[in-house]
Amino acid sequence: MSVRIGTRGSALALTQTRQTAELLSAVGGFETELVRIKTEGDVRTGSLAQLGGTGVFVAALREALLADRCDLAIHSLKDLPTAGTPGLALGAIPQRADVRDVLCARDGLTLAQLPPGAKVGTGSPRRAAQLRAARPDLDVVDIRGNVDTRLGRVPGLPGNPPDAPGDGVVPLDAVVLAAAGLGRLGRTDVVSEYFEPEVMLPAPGQGALAVECRAEDAPLRENGVPVAGAVQGVLAQALAAIDDADTRLAVGAERALLARLEAGCAAPVGAYARRKGSLLYLTAVVCSVDGAKSLRVERATDGLTEVGAHLLGIELAEELLAQGAGDFADLGSGEGYDA
Repeated sequence: MSVRIGTRGSALALTQTRQTAELLSAVGGFETELVRIKTEGDVRTGSLAQLGGTGVFVAALREALLADRCDLAIHSLKDLPTAGTPGLALGAIPQRADVRDVLCARDGLTLAQLPPGAKVGTGSPRRAAQLRAARPDLDVVDIRGNVDTRLGRVPGLPGNPPDAPGDGVVPLDAVVLAAAGLGRLGRTDVVSEYFEPEVMLPAPGQGALAVECRAEDAPLRENGVPVAGAVQGVLAQALAAIDDADTRLAVGAERALLARLEAGCAAPVGAYARRKGSLLYLTAVVCSVDGAKSLRVERATDGLTEVGAHLLGIELAEELLAQGAGDFADLGSGEGYDA
C-alpha cells in the first residue's frame, strides 16, 4: 500500500509534509509518496489581502483530493478556511508545535531595542497591528515570499551577508515569522526574540497542521473522539493514531471564534486556546489596522468536547462583537487569513 500525500512545493511545506508522512508511515506501516501541487497563492503576486486571503494556498490541494490525484493533503491549519468542503474531512490534527511569533532582527535586537523608524517586515495584518500597538514608531512593511525570501531581507542574520540584499530590494531591520515554521526548518538560529501571547497573540490555528482526506477515509468519531473498536481501513487507523485530542480542542475553539467573527483577510484577529487541567482557556484579540484600538478578552470552559470548544469560540466572539470590535475592525466580510 502506498499513500499519496499532496503538498505545496515550498521548503516549509515539503518539510512539514515529510515529517507528517514519516509519522503516518511509522504507525500505518505503509509507504508514502509526495505529490507537489501548485496553489493560487504560489503563482499569483501581490498582497494576500488582494488575492482574497483564505483559501489561496488550499483550493488546489482540495481539488486534487476530490479528483483522486492524492489521498491526503497537508496544510498549515491557519491557512485552512473555517468552512468545510463537501466530500472532505479533517482526518488528523497532530500535536501542535510552538504557537508563538518571533522577531528575526539584525544584530540580535529585541523589539524594545529596535531604533525608532526601524523597518519591520510582515505579510500579516494581525502581526502588523500588534507591532504598531507595541511600537507605534516602527515602519511596518508589507512583504510576501517564502521563509528564506523574507529572512533574506535582513542583512547580517545568520546565513545572510552583512550588506543589503541585491536587485534593489529594500533591506529591513527585522521580520516577524512563526516559531513553528522556523523550528520545522531548523532555522531557530535567526530568532532574536520570541513573542509571548501577552505581547502578540498568534493566528487561529498557528503552529498546527491539518491532514485533510476524503470523507470515506476519515476515522470514525463521536464528538471529536475516535470510536474505540470501530472497523476501519489502515489509513483511517493511522490518521486516528497521529491525531492529538488537546490540539483538536484548542484549534476548534479558535476557528469557531474566527468563523463567528467572519473576519476578513485584512482584519487583525489573534486567538490562542490551551487546555489547563479540566479547563479549556481561549484568549482573543481584535485590533484596528493601525494598532491604535484593540479589544482583548478571555474565557474558559469545562466542556472538553468538540461541541464545548466550538461554543467557547462562539461565546468569545459574541463578547468581542458586543464590546464593539466591529466598529474598528474589518469583521463580517468573510473568513480571515494570516500570512
